[in-house]
Amino acid sequence: IMSRVRYSPEFRSRIVELVRSGKTPEELAKEFEPSVASIRNWVTQANINDGKAKGLTTDERQELSELRRQTRILREEREILKKAAAWFAQEVAPASGRRSS
Repeated sequence: IMSRVRYSPEFRSRIVELVRSGKTPEELAKEFEPSVASIRNWVTQANINDGKAKGLTTDERQELSELRRQTRILREEREILKKAAAWFAQEVAPASGRRSS
């Protein structure tokens, strides 16, 4: 399994600047470590962040990711509460039935 290398935002910005100044992603991939695909993705994301292309900005992507995480947690908590409520209702029902008889 290949682990993903995390490049600093400064490094990514510098690579994007080099592409915008005329270097090709292929040239930069040979000179530095990132793949051609990574470099192209960084340029695309930089264009979105700069308003030059349509799509989710980096901040919007982070917010969406966080909201999805929170939604997953809330769904899990809701399932736990539903099961707990059903369990308590089952425990209380026989006891109340005995009192009335």
